[in-house]
Amino acid sequence: MTDTTESSDVAEEIDPVTLEIMRNQLEGVAEEMGQVLVAGAYSPNIKERRDCSTALFDTEGRLIAQAEHIPVHLGAMPEAVEAVRQQDPQPGDIWLLNDPFAGGTHLPDLTMVSPITLDGEPVGYAVSRAHHADIGGMVPGSMPAGAREIYQEGVRIPPVRIVAEGERNEELLSLLLANVRNSEERRADLRAQIAANDRAELRLSELRDDHGTETLRAAFDAVIDYSRERMEAAIAELPTGTFAAEDFLEGDGITDEDVPIRARITIHNNSLTVDFTDTAPQVDGNVNAPRAVTKSAVYFVVRAVTDPDIPPNEGCYQPVSVEIPSGSLLDPEPPAAVVGGNVETSQRVTDTVLSAFAEAVPDQLPAQGQGTMNNLTIGSRDGEGFSYYETIGGGFGGRPTKDGMDGVQVGMTNTLNTPVEALEAEYPLRVTRYALRPDSGGRGQYRGGLGIERRITTEVPATVSLLTERRRYPPRGVAGGEDGACGTNLIDGEPVGAKTTVEVDAGTTVTVRTPGGGGHGPPKKRDEQSTATDVTDGKRTKSVDQEHTDAEDAE
Repeated sequence: MTDTTESSDVAEEIDPVTLEIMRNQLEGVAEEMGQVLVAGAYSPNIKERRDCSTALFDTEGRLIAQAEHIPVHLGAMPEAVEAVRQQDPQPGDIWLLNDPFAGGTHLPDLTMVSPITLDGEPVGYAVSRAHHADIGGMVPGSMPAGAREIYQEGVRIPPVRIVAEGERNEELLSLLLANVRNSEERRADLRAQIAANDRAELRLSELRDDHGTETLRAAFDAVIDYSRERMEAAIAELPTGTFAAEDFLEGDGITDEDVPIRARITIHNNSLTVDFTDTAPQVDGNVNAPRAVTKSAVYFVVRAVTDPDIPPNEGCYQPVSVEIPSGSLLDPEPPAAVVGGNVETSQRVTDTVLSAFAEAVPDQLPAQGQGTMNNLTIGSRDGEGFSYYETIGGGFGGRPTKDGMDGVQVGMTNTLNTPVEALEAEYPLRVTRYALRPDSGGRGQYRGGLGIERRITTEVPATVSLLTERRRYPPRGVAGGEDGACGTNLIDGEPVGAKTTVEVDAGTTVTVRTPGGGGHGPPKKRDEQSTATDVTDGKRTKSVDQEHTDAEDAE
Protein backbone atom coordinates (compact mmCIF):
# COMPACT_ATOMS: atom_id res chain seq x y z
CA MET A 1 0.00 0.00 0.00
CA THR A 2 1.34 3.43 -0.93
CA ASP A 3 2.03 6.01 1.75
CA THR A 4 -0.24 8.94 0.91
CA THR A 5 1.20 11.41 3.44
CA GLU A 6 3.45 13.17 0.95
CA SER A 7 0.81 13.24 -1.78
CA SER A 8 -1.75 14.61 0.69
CA ASP A 9 0.61 17.50 1.43
CA VAL A 10 0.92 18.18 -2.28
CA ALA A 11 -2.87 17.92 -2.61
CA GLU A 12 -3.25 20.97 -0.42
CA GLU A 13 -1.14 22.91 -2.91
CA ILE A 14 -3.19 22.00 -6.00
CA ASP A 15 -5.09 25.12 -6.99
CA PRO A 16 -8.73 24.86 -8.08
CA VAL A 17 -7.97 25.37 -11.77
CA THR A 18 -5.33 22.64 -11.87
CA LEU A 19 -7.62 20.34 -9.89
CA GLU A 20 -10.46 20.81 -12.38
CA ILE A 21 -8.12 20.22 -15.33
CA MET A 22 -6.71 17.03 -13.82
CA ARG A 23 -10.14 15.77 -12.77
CA ASN A 24 -11.36 16.10 -16.33
CA GLN A 25 -8.20 14.47 -17.64
CA LEU A 26 -8.69 11.46 -15.36
CA GLU A 27 -12.34 11.14 -16.35
CA GLY A 28 -11.23 11.46 -19.96
CA VAL A 29 -8.95 8.44 -19.51
CA ALA A 30 -11.87 6.38 -18.22
CA GLU A 31 -14.08 7.55 -21.10
CA GLU A 32 -11.41 6.68 -23.66
CA MET A 33 -11.09 3.21 -22.15
CA GLY A 34 -14.79 2.76 -22.84
CA GLN A 35 -14.39 3.96 -26.42
CA VAL A 36 -11.60 1.46 -27.03
CA LEU A 37 -13.68 -1.36 -25.56
CA VAL A 38 -16.73 -0.57 -27.68
CA ALA A 39 -14.68 -0.11 -30.86
CA GLY A 40 -12.80 -3.40 -30.38
CA ALA A 41 -15.72 -5.64 -29.34
CA TYR A 42 -17.40 -8.07 -31.72
CA SER A 43 -20.68 -8.75 -29.93
CA PRO A 44 -23.65 -6.45 -30.57
CA ASN A 45 -24.20 -6.53 -26.81
CA ILE A 46 -21.06 -4.42 -26.34
CA LYS A 47 -20.50 -2.65 -29.66
CA GLU A 48 -24.17 -1.66 -30.17
CA ARG A 49 -25.83 -1.72 -26.72
CA ARG A 50 -22.65 -0.64 -24.89
CA ASP A 51 -23.28 -2.95 -21.96
CA CYS A 52 -19.87 -2.21 -20.45
CA SER A 53 -18.13 0.14 -18.02
CA THR A 54 -14.62 1.44 -17.32
CA ALA A 55 -12.93 3.16 -14.39
CA LEU A 56 -9.66 4.11 -12.68
CA PHE A 57 -8.63 3.32 -9.10
CA ASP A 58 -5.64 4.30 -6.98
CA THR A 59 -3.26 1.85 -5.28
CA GLU A 60 -5.49 1.72 -2.20
CA GLY A 61 -8.44 0.53 -4.28
CA ARG A 62 -10.26 3.86 -4.14
CA LEU A 63 -12.37 4.84 -7.16
CA ILE A 64 -10.78 7.90 -8.78
CA ALA A 65 -12.69 8.38 -12.02
CA GLN A 66 -15.28 6.52 -14.08
CA ALA A 67 -16.95 6.80 -17.43
CA GLU A 68 -20.68 7.43 -17.10
CA HIS A 69 -21.70 3.97 -18.28
CA ILE A 70 -23.75 1.35 -16.39
CA PRO A 71 -24.63 2.29 -12.79
CA VAL A 72 -24.92 -1.30 -11.55
CA HIS A 73 -21.42 -2.02 -12.90
CA LEU A 74 -19.70 1.05 -11.58
CA GLY A 75 -20.86 1.15 -7.97
CA ALA A 76 -19.91 -2.51 -7.56
CA MET A 77 -16.40 -2.21 -9.06
CA PRO A 78 -14.55 -1.41 -5.78
CA GLU A 79 -15.34 -4.93 -4.54
CA ALA A 80 -13.64 -6.39 -7.63
CA VAL A 81 -10.54 -4.25 -7.16
CA GLU A 82 -10.31 -5.25 -3.51
CA ALA A 83 -10.61 -8.94 -4.45
CA VAL A 84 -7.64 -8.55 -6.82
CA ARG A 85 -5.58 -6.51 -4.35
CA GLN A 86 -5.75 -9.45 -1.96
CA GLN A 87 -4.00 -11.63 -4.60
CA ASP A 88 -0.73 -9.62 -4.68
CA PRO A 89 -0.96 -8.40 -8.30
CA GLN A 90 2.32 -7.72 -10.09
CA PRO A 91 3.34 -5.31 -12.88
CA GLY A 92 2.19 -6.58 -16.27
CA ASP A 93 -0.69 -8.60 -14.80
CA ILE A 94 -4.31 -8.44 -15.91
CA TRP A 95 -6.74 -10.18 -13.58
CA LEU A 96 -10.07 -11.62 -14.70
CA LEU A 97 -13.06 -12.39 -12.48
CA ASN A 98 -16.83 -12.72 -12.46
CA ASP A 99 -17.52 -14.51 -9.15
CA PRO A 100 -20.37 -12.61 -7.42
CA PHE A 101 -19.00 -13.78 -4.07
CA ALA A 102 -15.52 -12.43 -4.82
CA GLY A 103 -16.04 -8.99 -6.34
CA GLY A 104 -18.34 -9.74 -9.28
CA THR A 105 -22.00 -8.91 -9.94
CA HIS A 106 -23.40 -11.81 -11.98
CA LEU A 107 -21.57 -14.33 -14.13
CA PRO A 108 -22.07 -12.73 -17.59
CA ASP A 109 -20.29 -9.58 -16.35
CA LEU A 110 -16.56 -10.27 -16.83
CA THR A 111 -14.26 -7.83 -15.04
CA MET A 112 -10.62 -7.16 -15.83
CA VAL A 113 -8.36 -5.41 -13.31
CA SER A 114 -4.89 -4.23 -14.35
CA PRO A 115 -2.32 -2.86 -11.89
CA ILE A 116 -0.73 0.22 -13.46
CA THR A 117 2.99 0.63 -12.82
CA LEU A 118 5.00 3.57 -14.16
CA ASP A 119 8.81 3.33 -14.03
CA GLY A 120 8.53 0.47 -11.59
CA GLU A 121 6.28 2.37 -9.23
CA PRO A 122 2.62 1.36 -8.62
CA VAL A 123 0.15 4.12 -9.50
CA GLY A 124 -3.27 2.49 -9.54
CA TYR A 125 -5.61 0.12 -11.37
CA ALA A 126 -7.49 0.16 -14.66
CA VAL A 127 -10.81 -1.70 -14.58
CA SER A 128 -13.19 -2.75 -17.34
CA ARG A 129 -16.42 -4.69 -16.95
CA ALA A 130 -18.51 -6.02 -19.84
CA HIS A 131 -21.62 -8.18 -20.12
CA HIS A 132 -20.74 -11.13 -22.34
CA ALA A 133 -23.66 -12.61 -24.27
CA ASP A 134 -22.85 -16.11 -22.98
CA ILE A 135 -20.74 -17.51 -20.15
CA GLY A 136 -21.91 -21.13 -20.24
CA GLY A 137 -24.47 -22.68 -17.91
CA MET A 138 -27.78 -24.41 -18.49
CA VAL A 139 -29.22 -22.18 -21.24
CA PRO A 140 -27.86 -20.09 -24.15
CA GLY A 141 -27.23 -16.56 -22.96
CA SER A 142 -26.57 -17.65 -19.35
CA MET A 143 -29.69 -15.97 -17.96
CA PRO A 144 -31.83 -18.96 -16.88
CA ALA A 145 -35.11 -18.01 -15.22
CA GLY A 146 -35.33 -21.17 -13.12
CA ALA A 147 -31.78 -21.44 -11.76
CA ARG A 148 -31.54 -22.57 -8.13
CA GLU A 149 -27.76 -22.34 -7.68
CA ILE A 150 -24.95 -20.42 -9.26
CA TYR A 151 -23.47 -23.50 -10.90
CA GLN A 152 -26.40 -23.51 -13.33
CA GLU A 153 -25.73 -19.93 -14.42
CA GLY A 154 -22.34 -20.39 -16.07
CA VAL A 155 -18.59 -20.55 -15.49
CA ARG A 156 -17.66 -19.02 -12.14
CA ILE A 157 -14.27 -17.30 -12.22
CA PRO A 158 -12.50 -16.20 -9.01
CA PRO A 159 -9.71 -13.63 -9.50
CA VAL A 160 -7.20 -15.27 -11.90
CA ARG A 161 -4.43 -13.84 -14.07
CA ILE A 162 -5.41 -13.88 -17.73
CA VAL A 163 -2.19 -11.95 -18.43
CA ALA A 164 0.80 -12.69 -16.18
CA GLU A 165 3.70 -10.24 -16.28
CA GLY A 166 2.83 -9.30 -19.85
CA GLU A 167 2.25 -12.85 -21.15
CA ARG A 168 -1.28 -13.97 -21.99
CA ASN A 169 -2.35 -17.15 -20.21
CA GLU A 170 -3.47 -19.16 -23.24
CA GLU A 171 -4.20 -22.29 -21.20
CA LEU A 172 -6.64 -20.40 -18.96
CA LEU A 173 -8.22 -18.75 -21.98
CA SER A 174 -8.66 -22.13 -23.69
CA LEU A 175 -10.28 -23.59 -20.58
CA LEU A 176 -12.71 -20.68 -20.36
CA LEU A 177 -13.60 -20.66 -24.05
CA ALA A 178 -14.23 -24.42 -24.04
CA ASN A 179 -17.07 -23.84 -21.56
CA VAL A 180 -18.95 -21.01 -23.27
CA ARG A 181 -21.02 -20.68 -26.42
CA ASN A 182 -19.87 -18.45 -29.31
CA SER A 183 -16.29 -18.85 -28.16
CA GLU A 184 -14.69 -16.72 -30.86
CA GLU A 185 -16.98 -13.82 -30.06
CA ARG A 186 -16.05 -14.20 -26.39
CA ARG A 187 -12.35 -14.23 -27.33
CA ALA A 188 -12.70 -11.01 -29.31
CA ASP A 189 -14.61 -9.24 -26.53
CA LEU A 190 -11.97 -10.27 -23.99
CA ARG A 191 -9.27 -8.85 -26.26
CA ALA A 192 -11.21 -5.60 -26.42
CA GLN A 193 -11.23 -5.42 -22.61
CA ILE A 194 -7.48 -6.03 -22.51
CA ALA A 195 -6.97 -3.23 -25.04
CA ALA A 196 -9.11 -0.88 -22.95
CA ASN A 197 -7.03 -1.54 -19.84
CA ASP A 198 -3.79 -1.11 -21.79
CA ARG A 199 -5.01 2.28 -23.05
CA ALA A 200 -5.43 3.47 -19.46
CA GLU A 201 -1.79 2.74 -18.68
CA LEU A 202 -0.68 4.65 -21.77
CA ARG A 203 -2.77 7.71 -20.91
CA LEU A 204 -1.75 7.75 -17.24
CA SER A 205 1.86 7.60 -18.36
CA GLU A 206 1.25 10.73 -20.41
CA LEU A 207 -0.38 12.47 -17.45
CA ARG A 208 2.60 11.52 -15.30
CA ASP A 209 4.91 13.06 -17.87
CA ASP A 210 2.86 16.27 -17.83
CA HIS A 211 2.38 16.66 -14.09
CA GLY A 212 4.81 14.36 -12.29
CA THR A 213 4.06 11.26 -10.24
CA GLU A 214 3.55 13.00 -6.92
CA THR A 215 1.22 15.60 -8.36
CA LEU A 216 -0.73 12.83 -10.10
CA ARG A 217 -1.13 10.97 -6.80
CA ALA A 218 -2.00 14.20 -5.05
CA ALA A 219 -4.73 14.79 -7.64
CA PHE A 220 -6.22 11.42 -6.69
CA ASP A 221 -6.55 12.59 -3.10
CA ALA A 222 -7.80 16.01 -4.12
CA VAL A 223 -10.63 14.79 -6.35
CA ILE A 224 -11.78 12.39 -3.62
CA ASP A 225 -11.74 15.16 -1.02
CA TYR A 226 -13.61 17.47 -3.37
CA SER A 227 -16.40 14.95 -4.02
CA ARG A 228 -16.68 14.03 -0.33
CA GLU A 229 -17.05 17.65 0.70
CA ARG A 230 -19.72 18.28 -1.92
CA MET A 231 -21.62 15.13 -0.95
CA GLU A 232 -21.49 16.00 2.74
CA ALA A 233 -22.81 19.48 1.95
CA ALA A 234 -25.62 18.05 -0.19
CA ILE A 235 -26.66 15.57 2.52
CA ALA A 236 -26.63 18.35 5.10
CA GLU A 237 -29.36 20.10 3.09
CA LEU A 238 -31.72 17.10 3.42
CA PRO A 239 -34.20 16.90 6.32
CA THR A 240 -32.81 14.92 9.25
CA GLY A 241 -34.71 11.90 10.49
CA THR A 242 -35.57 8.32 9.55
CA PHE A 243 -37.61 7.47 6.46
CA ALA A 244 -38.77 4.02 5.35
CA ALA A 245 -40.29 2.28 2.33
CA GLU A 246 -41.23 -1.19 1.16
CA ASP A 247 -41.56 -2.80 -2.26
CA PHE A 248 -41.77 -6.32 -3.68
CA LEU A 249 -40.25 -8.58 -6.29
CA GLU A 250 -42.84 -10.55 -8.24
CA GLY A 251 -41.52 -14.00 -7.38
CA ASP A 252 -38.03 -15.47 -7.55
CA GLY A 253 -38.32 -17.56 -10.72
CA ILE A 254 -39.24 -20.67 -8.73
CA THR A 255 -42.46 -19.45 -7.11
CA ASP A 256 -44.69 -16.42 -7.73
CA GLU A 257 -44.73 -15.39 -4.06
CA ASP A 258 -43.89 -11.75 -3.35
CA VAL A 259 -40.37 -11.14 -2.04
CA PRO A 260 -40.24 -8.01 0.17
CA ILE A 261 -37.48 -5.41 0.13
CA ARG A 262 -37.53 -2.93 3.01
CA ALA A 263 -35.27 0.08 3.35
CA ARG A 264 -34.88 2.52 6.22
CA ILE A 265 -32.84 5.70 5.66
CA THR A 266 -31.47 7.70 8.56
CA ILE A 267 -30.15 11.16 7.70
CA HIS A 268 -28.01 12.83 10.33
CA ASN A 269 -26.09 16.06 9.69
CA ASN A 270 -23.77 15.36 6.72
CA SER A 271 -24.01 11.57 6.53
CA LEU A 272 -26.69 8.94 6.04
CA THR A 273 -27.30 5.24 6.58
CA VAL A 274 -29.44 2.90 4.48
CA ASP A 275 -30.56 -0.16 6.46
CA PHE A 276 -32.05 -3.29 4.84
CA THR A 277 -32.40 -5.28 8.05
CA ASP A 278 -36.05 -6.26 7.49
CA THR A 279 -35.60 -7.40 3.89
CA ALA A 280 -36.40 -11.03 2.99
CA PRO A 281 -33.82 -13.79 3.49
CA GLN A 282 -32.14 -15.18 0.40
CA VAL A 283 -34.44 -17.16 -1.86
CA ASP A 284 -34.25 -20.37 -3.88
CA GLY A 285 -34.46 -18.59 -7.23
CA ASN A 286 -31.99 -16.33 -9.01
CA VAL A 287 -33.08 -12.88 -7.79
CA ASN A 288 -30.59 -12.80 -4.92
CA ALA A 289 -28.41 -9.68 -5.29
CA PRO A 290 -24.76 -9.77 -4.20
CA ARG A 291 -23.79 -7.20 -1.59
CA ALA A 292 -21.81 -5.20 -4.16
CA VAL A 293 -24.90 -4.88 -6.37
CA THR A 294 -27.03 -3.67 -3.45
CA LYS A 295 -24.47 -1.04 -2.49
CA SER A 296 -24.23 0.05 -6.11
CA ALA A 297 -27.99 0.69 -6.22
CA VAL A 298 -27.81 2.74 -3.02
CA TYR A 299 -24.92 4.85 -4.30
CA PHE A 300 -26.78 5.53 -7.54
CA VAL A 301 -29.86 6.75 -5.68
CA VAL A 302 -27.88 8.95 -3.30
CA ARG A 303 -26.16 10.69 -6.21
CA ALA A 304 -29.49 11.13 -8.01
CA VAL A 305 -31.24 12.59 -4.95
CA THR A 306 -28.43 14.92 -3.86
CA ASP A 307 -26.38 16.31 -6.74
CA PRO A 308 -25.74 14.17 -9.86
CA ASP A 309 -23.03 16.62 -10.92
CA ILE A 310 -20.76 15.61 -8.03
CA PRO A 311 -17.78 13.83 -9.64
CA PRO A 312 -18.38 10.10 -9.06
CA ASN A 313 -15.53 8.62 -7.05
CA GLU A 314 -14.73 7.23 -3.61
CA GLY A 315 -15.50 10.59 -2.02
CA CYS A 316 -19.16 10.42 -3.06
CA TYR A 317 -19.65 7.24 -1.09
CA GLN A 318 -17.66 7.90 2.09
CA PRO A 319 -20.58 9.70 3.84
CA VAL A 320 -22.95 6.80 2.98
CA SER A 321 -23.24 3.63 5.10
CA VAL A 322 -25.13 0.54 3.94
CA GLU A 323 -26.28 -2.11 6.41
CA ILE A 324 -27.30 -5.49 4.94
CA PRO A 325 -27.79 -8.69 6.92
CA SER A 326 -25.67 -11.60 5.70
CA GLY A 327 -27.71 -14.41 4.18
CA SER A 328 -30.44 -12.05 3.05
CA LEU A 329 -31.82 -11.43 -0.43
CA LEU A 330 -29.39 -8.50 -0.72
CA ASP A 331 -26.28 -10.26 0.60
CA PRO A 332 -26.72 -13.98 -0.15
CA GLU A 333 -24.36 -16.77 0.74
CA PRO A 334 -23.02 -19.19 -1.92
CA PRO A 335 -24.07 -21.13 -3.87
CA ALA A 336 -27.10 -18.83 -4.28
CA ALA A 337 -28.25 -18.10 -7.84
CA VAL A 338 -27.83 -14.39 -8.57
CA VAL A 339 -28.15 -13.66 -12.29
CA GLY A 340 -31.52 -11.93 -11.85
CA GLY A 341 -30.38 -10.08 -8.74
CA ASN A 342 -27.97 -7.94 -10.71
CA VAL A 343 -30.54 -6.91 -13.32
CA GLU A 344 -33.93 -6.99 -11.58
CA THR A 345 -33.42 -6.84 -7.80
CA SER A 346 -31.06 -3.91 -8.26
CA GLN A 347 -33.94 -2.07 -9.94
CA ARG A 348 -36.30 -2.82 -7.07
CA VAL A 349 -33.69 -1.71 -4.50
CA THR A 350 -33.45 1.53 -6.45
CA ASP A 351 -37.23 2.00 -6.39
CA THR A 352 -37.44 1.22 -2.68
CA VAL A 353 -34.65 3.57 -1.64
CA LEU A 354 -36.05 6.32 -3.87
CA SER A 355 -39.47 5.85 -2.23
CA ALA A 356 -37.87 6.23 1.19
CA PHE A 357 -36.14 9.43 0.09
CA ALA A 358 -39.49 10.65 -1.27
CA GLU A 359 -40.73 10.69 2.32
CA ALA A 360 -37.98 13.20 3.08
CA VAL A 361 -38.15 15.34 -0.09
CA PRO A 362 -41.56 14.59 -1.65
CA ASP A 363 -41.53 17.53 -4.05
CA GLN A 364 -38.19 16.73 -5.65
CA LEU A 365 -38.48 13.20 -6.97
CA PRO A 366 -40.33 11.68 -9.94
CA ALA A 367 -42.99 9.00 -9.89
CA GLN A 368 -41.79 5.45 -10.33
CA GLY A 369 -40.31 4.50 -13.68
CA GLN A 370 -40.65 1.09 -15.28
CA GLY A 371 -38.49 -0.50 -12.56
CA THR A 372 -37.23 -3.41 -14.68
CA MET A 373 -34.62 -4.10 -17.33
CA ASN A 374 -36.97 -6.41 -19.30
CA ASN A 375 -34.18 -8.93 -19.94
CA LEU A 376 -34.74 -10.96 -23.11
CA THR A 377 -32.34 -13.71 -24.16
CA ILE A 378 -32.76 -15.86 -27.29
CA GLY A 379 -30.20 -18.49 -28.23
CA SER A 380 -29.78 -21.79 -30.00
CA ARG A 381 -28.13 -25.03 -28.91
CA ASP A 382 -26.95 -26.13 -32.39
CA GLY A 383 -23.16 -26.14 -32.66
CA GLU A 384 -21.76 -22.75 -31.77
CA GLY A 385 -25.27 -21.37 -32.23
CA PHE A 386 -25.99 -17.78 -31.27
CA SER A 387 -26.82 -15.81 -28.12
CA TYR A 388 -28.85 -12.62 -28.36
CA TYR A 389 -29.36 -10.60 -25.18
CA GLU A 390 -31.09 -7.29 -24.68
CA THR A 391 -32.54 -5.09 -22.01
CA ILE A 392 -35.53 -3.12 -23.29
CA GLY A 393 -36.42 0.43 -22.29
CA GLY A 394 -39.74 1.63 -20.91
CA GLY A 395 -41.40 4.61 -19.28
CA PHE A 396 -39.66 7.09 -16.99
CA GLY A 397 -41.86 8.42 -14.19
CA GLY A 398 -43.56 11.80 -14.46
CA ARG A 399 -41.35 14.51 -12.94
CA PRO A 400 -42.29 17.40 -10.64
CA THR A 401 -42.11 19.87 -13.52
CA LYS A 402 -42.33 17.84 -16.74
CA ASP A 403 -43.51 14.58 -18.30
CA GLY A 404 -41.54 11.37 -17.99
CA MET A 405 -39.42 10.28 -20.93
CA ASP A 406 -40.68 7.61 -23.34
CA GLY A 407 -38.91 4.34 -24.10
CA VAL A 408 -35.74 4.83 -22.05
CA GLN A 409 -33.64 2.76 -19.70
CA VAL A 410 -34.39 3.58 -16.09
CA GLY A 411 -32.41 3.13 -12.89
CA MET A 412 -29.46 0.75 -12.80
CA THR A 413 -28.87 0.33 -16.52
CA ASN A 414 -27.85 2.85 -19.13
CA THR A 415 -27.59 0.73 -22.26
CA LEU A 416 -28.72 1.52 -25.77
CA ASN A 417 -31.12 -0.59 -27.83
CA THR A 418 -29.82 -3.01 -30.44
CA PRO A 419 -30.70 -1.40 -33.77
CA VAL A 420 -33.06 -3.53 -35.84
CA GLU A 421 -30.62 -3.60 -38.76
CA ALA A 422 -27.74 -4.84 -36.56
CA LEU A 423 -29.92 -7.41 -34.81
CA GLU A 424 -31.25 -8.93 -38.02
CA ALA A 425 -27.80 -8.93 -39.66
CA GLU A 426 -26.18 -10.71 -36.72
CA TYR A 427 -28.82 -13.26 -35.66
CA PRO A 428 -31.48 -15.51 -37.28
CA LEU A 429 -34.13 -13.20 -35.84
CA ARG A 430 -36.64 -10.82 -37.40
CA VAL A 431 -38.08 -7.75 -35.69
CA THR A 432 -41.73 -7.40 -36.67
CA ARG A 433 -42.69 -4.54 -34.35
CA TYR A 434 -40.77 -1.93 -32.38
CA ALA A 435 -42.93 0.94 -31.15
CA LEU A 436 -44.06 2.99 -28.18
CA ARG A 437 -47.08 1.62 -26.28
CA PRO A 438 -49.95 4.12 -26.49
CA ASP A 439 -51.53 5.15 -23.17
CA SER A 440 -49.05 3.11 -21.09
CA GLY A 441 -47.81 6.12 -19.11
CA GLY A 442 -49.78 7.00 -16.00
CA ARG A 443 -52.01 10.07 -16.29
CA GLY A 444 -51.14 13.07 -14.17
CA GLN A 445 -50.34 16.74 -14.19
CA TYR A 446 -47.13 15.40 -15.71
CA ARG A 447 -47.64 12.16 -17.61
CA GLY A 448 -45.50 9.07 -17.10
CA GLY A 449 -43.33 8.04 -20.02
CA LEU A 450 -44.55 5.42 -22.48
CA GLY A 451 -43.36 1.82 -22.55
CA ILE A 452 -42.17 -0.06 -25.62
CA GLU A 453 -43.46 -3.04 -27.57
CA ARG A 454 -40.68 -5.18 -29.07
CA ARG A 455 -41.79 -8.16 -31.17
CA ILE A 456 -39.20 -10.66 -32.45
CA THR A 457 -39.66 -13.82 -34.54
CA THR A 458 -36.98 -16.50 -34.41
CA GLU A 459 -36.17 -18.23 -37.68
CA VAL A 460 -34.65 -21.32 -36.03
CA PRO A 461 -35.52 -23.44 -32.98
CA ALA A 462 -34.31 -21.58 -29.91
CA THR A 463 -34.31 -21.17 -26.14
CA VAL A 464 -36.07 -18.04 -24.87
CA SER A 465 -35.40 -16.66 -21.40
CA LEU A 466 -37.25 -13.71 -19.86
CA LEU A 467 -36.28 -12.04 -16.59
CA THR A 468 -38.69 -9.18 -15.97
CA GLU A 469 -40.62 -7.31 -13.28
CA ARG A 470 -43.60 -4.95 -12.99
CA ARG A 471 -45.88 -7.52 -14.62
CA ARG A 472 -48.11 -7.65 -11.54
CA TYR A 473 -47.51 -4.42 -9.66
CA PRO A 474 -47.49 -1.26 -11.82
CA PRO A 475 -45.06 1.64 -11.45
CA ARG A 476 -46.74 3.90 -8.90
CA GLY A 477 -47.86 7.43 -9.55
CA VAL A 478 -47.29 10.11 -6.90
CA ALA A 479 -48.99 13.26 -5.64
CA GLY A 480 -52.30 12.19 -7.17
CA GLY A 481 -50.83 10.84 -10.40
CA GLU A 482 -52.07 7.53 -11.77
CA ASP A 483 -50.02 4.34 -12.01
CA GLY A 484 -48.26 3.38 -15.22
CA ALA A 485 -49.26 0.28 -17.16
CA CYS A 486 -47.81 -3.11 -16.19
CA GLY A 487 -45.60 -4.91 -18.66
CA THR A 488 -46.60 -8.09 -20.49
CA ASN A 489 -44.66 -10.99 -22.01
CA LEU A 490 -46.19 -13.12 -24.78
CA ILE A 491 -45.05 -16.09 -26.85
CA ASP A 492 -47.10 -16.52 -30.02
CA GLY A 493 -49.70 -14.23 -28.49
CA GLU A 494 -50.11 -16.21 -25.26
CA PRO A 495 -49.10 -14.57 -21.95
CA VAL A 496 -46.15 -16.11 -20.10
CA GLY A 497 -44.70 -15.41 -16.67
CA ALA A 498 -42.42 -12.59 -15.64
CA LYS A 499 -39.54 -15.06 -15.30
CA THR A 500 -39.64 -17.79 -17.92
CA THR A 501 -37.30 -20.08 -19.87
CA VAL A 502 -38.89 -22.08 -22.71
CA GLU A 503 -37.86 -23.99 -25.84
CA VAL A 504 -39.56 -22.71 -29.00
CA ASP A 505 -39.82 -23.80 -32.63
CA ALA A 506 -38.74 -21.84 -35.67
CA GLY A 507 -41.33 -19.20 -36.53
CA THR A 508 -42.17 -18.43 -32.89
CA THR A 509 -42.83 -14.79 -32.04
CA VAL A 510 -41.78 -13.32 -28.71
CA THR A 511 -43.43 -10.06 -27.65
CA VAL A 512 -42.27 -7.89 -24.78
CA ARG A 513 -44.45 -4.94 -23.77
CA THR A 514 -42.59 -2.87 -21.20
CA PRO A 515 -44.18 -0.86 -18.37
CA GLY A 516 -45.00 2.82 -18.58
CA GLY A 517 -43.97 5.32 -15.92
CA GLY A 518 -46.25 6.55 -13.16
CA GLY A 519 -47.88 9.97 -13.40
CA HIS A 520 -47.00 12.96 -11.20
CA GLY A 521 -49.75 15.19 -9.81
CA PRO A 522 -53.54 15.15 -10.35
CA PRO A 523 -54.61 14.67 -14.00
CA LYS A 524 -57.12 17.49 -13.69
CA LYS A 525 -54.26 19.97 -13.29
CA ARG A 526 -52.97 18.91 -16.69
CA ASP A 527 -56.39 19.61 -18.17
CA GLU A 528 -56.40 23.04 -16.53
CA GLN A 529 -52.92 23.78 -17.87
CA SER A 530 -53.94 22.55 -21.32
CA THR A 531 -56.96 24.86 -21.37
CA ALA A 532 -54.85 27.81 -20.30
CA THR A 533 -51.80 27.26 -22.54
CA ASP A 534 -52.78 25.21 -25.59
CA VAL A 535 -54.42 28.11 -27.44
CA THR A 536 -52.07 30.10 -29.65
CA ASP A 537 -53.24 32.81 -32.06
CA GLY A 538 -56.80 31.60 -31.64
CA LYS A 539 -55.94 28.01 -32.67
CA ARG A 540 -55.79 25.09 -30.25
CA THR A 541 -52.45 23.25 -30.49
CA LYS A 542 -51.98 19.55 -30.03
CA SER A 543 -51.27 18.20 -26.58
CA VAL A 544 -48.36 15.84 -25.94
CA ASP A 545 -50.78 12.93 -25.63
CA GLN A 546 -52.34 13.74 -29.02
CA GLU A 547 -48.90 13.89 -30.64
CA HIS A 548 -48.18 10.35 -29.41
CA THR A 549 -51.53 9.15 -30.77
CA ASP A 550 -50.76 10.69 -34.16
CA ALA A 551 -47.34 9.01 -34.20
CA GLU A 552 -48.94 5.62 -33.56
CA ASP A 553 -51.52 6.20 -36.30
CA ALA A 554 -48.78 7.14 -38.76
CA GLU A 555 -46.88 3.98 -37.97
